[in-house]
Amino acid sequence: MGETPVTWSRMRTFAAVARTGSIREAAAQLHITDPAVSMAMASIERQLQTKLTTKSGRGIVLTEAGRVYAGYCRQVLGLLEESEAAVRRAGLGRLRLGAVGTASEYVVPALLARFRERHPGVELSLSVQPRDELFASIRDHELDVVFGGRPPRGSGLTIRATRANRLIVVAAPGGEESPWDSTWLLRGPGSGTLHTTLSLFDQLQMSPATLTLGSLGAVLAGAKAGLGVNLVHADAVVQDLAQGLLVEVPLSRTPINRPWHLVTGAKPLRAASLFVESCADESLGDLAFTLPGRSGSRSSR
Repeated sequence: MGETPVTWSRMRTFAAVARTGSIREAAAQLHITDPAVSMAMASIERQLQTKLTTKSGRGIVLTEAGRVYAGYCRQVLGLLEESEAAVRRAGLGRLRLGAVGTASEYVVPALLARFRERHPGVELSLSVQPRDELFASIRDHELDVVFGGRPPRGSGLTIRATRANRLIVVAAPGGEESPWDSTWLLRGPGSGTLHTTLSLFDQLQMSPATLTLGSLGAVLAGAKAGLGVNLVHADAVVQDLAQGLLVEVPLSRTPINRPWHLVTGAKPLRAASLFVESCADESLGDLAFTLPGRSGSRSSR
């Protein structure tokens, strides 16, 4: 008798192992036993007739075949969750949102509050990830709507609405005189702002001293403490500028226009479409996004 076909449950188990790199951690996340995880992995490998993992120290790593299969698992499981959401209350049961760090702290909360006020029955979740990971997740159907920058060309993703946003250089009062000679405070790898900052250095042929502090909060705290200057979304420093804790630093090629985008897949769920419409409500004032008819947004396909 042939091996039992791979089930949703076994696929979820493999995805957990691929994500954690550990049988034990995957079992803990799935609330099952270690032997159950091992049996599921062995069954999948027999079904596919190939080795998907190999031992590495105390953990395991994916083989090339395993990495390929993990990618398909993410897409299939993402589609499964999407299909379940689509049939619950005509697609209004659940909405999975994603946002880059700055948007999650300074843009998204008020928009979530407005949407929940109008659609209290929708189950909301928010995932905060670097830009590239967000677009990978929405392509794999693991998210329904993403707040971030412009998606990559050819991604198959669609910009549904935009909102004006600028990147500006800031420093503590007294530290704005010479950005060329200042230490620049940088975000960690994967940050879109980091990429833009390095691109600005190239454009201006700058080679300043840098200090990587990682998170947005750490970078802003460092700037206010006088450690240096940094490029930041204007949305993140409105209050700091108003209170005089930071000042805008004049520098060639800044401010940089970097609109926020609301991005979905080609065929968004009804809940996703309603969320976009909610974010474009003019009563939100400066927080409101603009729909394509008024902004000229277009598909990134």
